[in-house]
Amino acid sequence: MNKPNFKIVLVAPEIPGNTGSIGRTCAALNLELILIHPLGFDISEKAVRRAGLDYWDSIKISEYQNFGEFLEAEKPNKDKLFFFTKTAEKNIFQEDIKEDSYLIFGSESKGLPKDILTKYTDNTVSFPILNESIRSLNLASIVTAAGYEVIRKINFS
Repeated sequence: MNKPNFKIVLVAPEIPGNTGSIGRTCAALNLELILIHPLGFDISEKAVRRAGLDYWDSIKISEYQNFGEFLEAEKPNKDKLFFFTKTAEKNIFQEDIKEDSYLIFGSESKGLPKDILTKYTDNTVSFPILNESIRSLNLASIVTAAGYEVIRKINFS
């Protein structure tokens, strides 16, 4: 299997345990984790390290103060940006996500900012939620599922 070449981006994550679990997934998949401030916790917080266990030091982590700084530094092609939101018309299984992409996720309580979703409407993607009484899925679960789905698309399609 080829080493995957895409990045996980968290915009204003709030729960250290989720970020720690996402960090563990990034370590397992050799993915870079990009954190966009504000963060709802101190990155060195014990809860983040506990969820990531002893893997935290092996994760490549980049931090940006805001989304504009991220775009300026990373210079991604617009077609390589995938914004995860419940309201997207396309789901991850319909989207053709390739190498060098950025999988972008919002905060646990608010999701991605409206201005970002408005600007990148064509780049939004969701996970199907088949039970209408379920409002949302856990951020760490979605990131893990997305990471493995993209690996499947890249390496096994």
